[in-house]
Amino acid sequence: MIPITLARVRVAALAAMLLVTSAAAAQQSGARITPNFKDADITQIVEAVSAATGKNFIIDPRVGRQQVTMLSTTPMTPEAFYQAFLSILQVHGFVAMQTGDIIKIIPDANARQFPSVDLPDRVSATSDEIVTQVIAVRNVNAAQLVPILRPLIPQYGHLAAYPASNMLIISDRANNVNRIVRIIRRIDQAGDADIEVIPMQNASAGEIVRVVTQLLQGAAPAEGAAGASLKLVADERSNSVLLSGEQAARLRIKALIAHLDTPLEAGGDTQVRYLRYSDAEKIAAKLKEQVTGVAAATGGAGGAAAGGPAAQAERNTTIWADAENNALVITAPPKTMRSLMSIVDKLDIRRFQVLVQAVIVEVRADKTAELGINWAVDGSRDNFAIGGFIQPIAGGSIVDIIKGVDNPSSISPSAVLGTTIGGGRVQDTGTNWAAVLRAIRNDADTNIIATPSIVTLDNQEAQIKVAQEVPFITGQYTNTGSGNDGAVNPFQTVQREEVGIILKITPQINEGNAVILKIEQEASSLSTSTATSVDLITNKRVINTTLLVEDGGTIVLGGLIQDEDRRGEQRVPFLGRIPLIGELFKVRQASKVKTNLMVFIQPKILRDGVQAAFETNAKYNYIRDEQHKLGPRFEVLPMLPGEKKLVLPPLPPPPPPAVDDDAAAETPQGAPASQAAPDTGATPDTGPQASPEPPPSPAPAPPENP
Repeated sequence: MIPITLARVRVAALAAMLLVTSAAAAQQSGARITPNFKDADITQIVEAVSAATGKNFIIDPRVGRQQVTMLSTTPMTPEAFYQAFLSILQVHGFVAMQTGDIIKIIPDANARQFPSVDLPDRVSATSDEIVTQVIAVRNVNAAQLVPILRPLIPQYGHLAAYPASNMLIISDRANNVNRIVRIIRRIDQAGDADIEVIPMQNASAGEIVRVVTQLLQGAAPAEGAAGASLKLVADERSNSVLLSGEQAARLRIKALIAHLDTPLEAGGDTQVRYLRYSDAEKIAAKLKEQVTGVAAATGGAGGAAAGGPAAQAERNTTIWADAENNALVITAPPKTMRSLMSIVDKLDIRRFQVLVQAVIVEVRADKTAELGINWAVDGSRDNFAIGGFIQPIAGGSIVDIIKGVDNPSSISPSAVLGTTIGGGRVQDTGTNWAAVLRAIRNDADTNIIATPSIVTLDNQEAQIKVAQEVPFITGQYTNTGSGNDGAVNPFQTVQREEVGIILKITPQINEGNAVILKIEQEASSLSTSTATSVDLITNKRVINTTLLVEDGGTIVLGGLIQDEDRRGEQRVPFLGRIPLIGELFKVRQASKVKTNLMVFIQPKILRDGVQAAFETNAKYNYIRDEQHKLGPRFEVLPMLPGEKKLVLPPLPPPPPPAVDDDAAAETPQGAPASQAAPDTGATPDTGPQASPEPPPSPAPAPPENP
């Protein structure tokens, strides 16, 4: 190993001598050199640099004989070679200190004790020479920069602050000093603290300062931060906020103040709120209950505390309604005002309407028949009747007919119904007899289709009634006068009842398209039956139910399918059962009633004015078409010459579109646009010339029972 090491040393020494010779030649000719060292002695490198640059060096004995390796393939100038030499010294812990024309090479730990390039006009960003620079700090505290910059200075460097003139003293290699100077310039920015006066337009300056100050205290910035010097002061006289601090912090606080200084709906502590759809008197009562309830809930079960915020807000809140303008007048603190306005916004909305169409279908067949024989035998000689079979048939018997022969005015209408065939013998002597055969058949058919329809608001009860008031006798008596004349005064009590179609409905629109209907449906009519009764007979069908149906769907409310068959017979015991002969001793009745009744309902949600106008136009045009179908009636001799038949006039054109926001802003007296131009909804273009839409066809009645 020893011979090899000695050989390397000799080779390195030879290379150094060759480099010194070439450096001297390069200095004389100004040419470039390419340094290459491998395990060369540092003193030999110093000799090469001295020969290339012409500089004089003094080597500190502590430098020793360091082995240096430097490889390069790029030719460089003598000055560049010198900068590379300074980098070699830095790598090995040495530094070159220039004093006049002499450059001292010493350990870098002693660099701060020797003079160097002091206070240069420009510090190179690429040089490794030791420089000392004094930097004046203008805007920030120089002492505060020392702990920040100290980690960037090597151990042999120097960094100190002079508080009296707010300066920094730095001693280090030029490239690092250049970096520190650039960092200081970036930090040492001019302060932008200023005072701004922000006038308040809607809020109270004192309240704004209190809120913002409380916010800043909750998130206090660190010492020296931009928001640390931020201050706010309220000027009550001008209702302004005085703001001082750094510009960035001021901008954030100004944005917050602008957001807090937003106006209420109408400004101030008192607002007049015009309602568009709701009743002001009802809403005012509900709002009063809301304020009282909140105060009671906040104060606990025993009531609101006398000095509590909720009780104070309740005392400072007044709500009353102006019925003529349908408006609310509210005076309240800002927090309570916002809460009440939010409630009004939710309640004062356009409610949906519901068009409900009912279809009532009734098909009734009523058939009755009666057949019988009445007979009587009278023994005039003995002045008593021998016998007979007397049974009323169709409301009359043979006795009624015999009385009618003697006194026609005593015949009642029911005694002559149907077909009557009779015969007999009526003489003063002998046996008298009489026999009557009576038969009657009654057929009554009823076919009723009624389609009542009604429009109502959501959750609003509505009723339609198409009926007659029919009188019914409830009692009668005769009052004999007290005078000598003995006059008789008959008296009757009459009660009138409604007979017809009555529909009472309350719709409730659920989320989506479903509608809950609370329905009371009544359909009554006078019966056409000829059954005997003391007064009129009414047929009444009543349905009370609650159901759920989809928008536009049809559902059956209920109905009746009834088939009634009755047979009756009155006869003489034993004799009535004898074939053929028994027909003389009995009367038969038969009745058959078949009833088919169904009630259907169809709700349709009218979500806006367009749908409401469409349904209205369809019904309107349908009625006009029905009037036109009747046509003019030809009369040979006109009873009312020159008179025209009454026909509905054409529909008026649709209203103009709603006013825009700019026009609404010009509404006089501060009234909202909804009051100046009510929201009637757009009407579709379905004038008289449009093809009318007929009403929905009634649902078919269910098939009759076989």
